[in-house]
Amino acid sequence: MTLNEQVQTDAGLFETTFTFDWVKPPLSLNYRLHRMAEAKIVKDLRSLMHAKARHVPELERIEVRLVWFVKDRRRRDDENPVATLKALCDGLVDAEVVPDDTREFMVKHMPEIRYEKGCVPHFEFTLKELA
Repeated sequence: MTLNEQVQTDAGLFETTFTFDWVKPPLSLNYRLHRMAEAKIVKDLRSLMHAKARHVPELERIEVRLVWFVKDRRRRDDENPVATLKALCDGLVDAEVVPDDTREFMVKHMPEIRYEKGCVPHFEFTLKELA
């Protein structure tokens, strides 16, 4: 994991991107894990996001995007990282960035898989304040 970059948009709104060095999603809709094993991963992801988001101010409404950068063009289902996205969003709520991860407070975009030749596979989770 690397440090994230915080910026203020032209409208003075908060935006930051968290980078994770995962080669594949820690949770996927295709994984067939025992419920206790899955619960441990969810807890770990929520705790990780909570720790990384401690510096993020309390915001009224945000949008989030999860992008998985891959180095080859193998077929991957865009919706598989949704389980990882959900756990990260729950971690933002745990960190009290927003009161809840419902539509009222958080707009979640479908995860994206982006091919970049020669890149080191990783994930970027972007949080952007909405006006």
